Amino acid sequence: MTVDQEAAGSGRRRRDLAALVHDMSYEVMPFESTEHDVLAAVPTSIRLTVTTTQKRGLDATLELTERLLDHGYAVAPHLPARLFIDQAHVRDVVARLREKDVRSVFVIGGDSPTAAGRYADAYSLLQALREADHPFDEVGIGGYPEGHANIPQEAIELALKQKAPMASHLITQMCFDTRTTVSWARRVAEAGIEVPIRVGMPGPVNRQKLVRVSAGLGLGQSARFLRKQQSVLWRFLLPGGYDPTKFAKHLGAEVNRCGTGIRGLHIFTFNELRRTEAWRQKLLALLTGRNEA
Repeated sequence: MTVDQEAAGSGRRRRDLAALVHDMSYEVMPFESTEHDVLAAVPTSIRLTVTTTQKRGLDATLELTERLLDHGYAVAPHLPARLFIDQAHVRDVVARLREKDVRSVFVIGGDSPTAAGRYADAYSLLQALREADHPFDEVGIGGYPEGHANIPQEAIELALKQKAPMASHLITQMCFDTRTTVSWARRVAEAGIEVPIRVGMPGPVNRQKLVRVSAGLGLGQSARFLRKQQSVLWRFLLPGGYDPTKFAKHLGAEVNRCGTGIRGLHIFTFNELRRTEAWRQKLLALLTGRNEA
């Protein structure tokens, strides 16, 4: 490879990473301090999603969504299918979100061990939202680059094909191997699913923060959260473990080597918002040549 070819490759990787960074969203949890922390650290140009916890329920998510909307943020509440009782409940939530001019939602099955009503998975709730003539411009769904511990792979693939026609974008669960994520995204594209993908990744958070966050979720959900985040905990415990900048750079280098629908990044902030925004600004400075870190 010549010097010119190497320079061209480096420039292309930087442009690919810049495109991902500029299409970035943050995920926040509806705790007591979240509104204050968002206002103190996050510019309104950043899209937000608000999770739903079993302890606080769907109302806490909707209330925080409404307050953040009033502050000028673009916010998508998580709508877990297993917390909805029936079609009347779906219509009520749709009407509430329509009144506040919510334009985006993120539809998931949810972590509740049993469904509160007739909706056991995201696909069934997506159908109910369509029947309720929802007004949302953007409907996000989840993706699983490494599969799901409790769902057969065949079922995951079928569900994605069923959900994709009713979705505007897809956000992946955490996966620490960028090659695995890119290979999965390529298979999704090869299956004819053309929904734009935002890769979910943890921001700059430490183990102690994860434990504090889990303590605010409620006993049952906290245990499930920690089980799901074991790999995250170990990454932060190990010397030289997880580094969000390295992950983003590796993804930027991989993303356009083959056809994928990857278009942006979704940051699991664990409410570490000040550190997350400082990291984003540093990454932007690096990409624009204002910082050689």
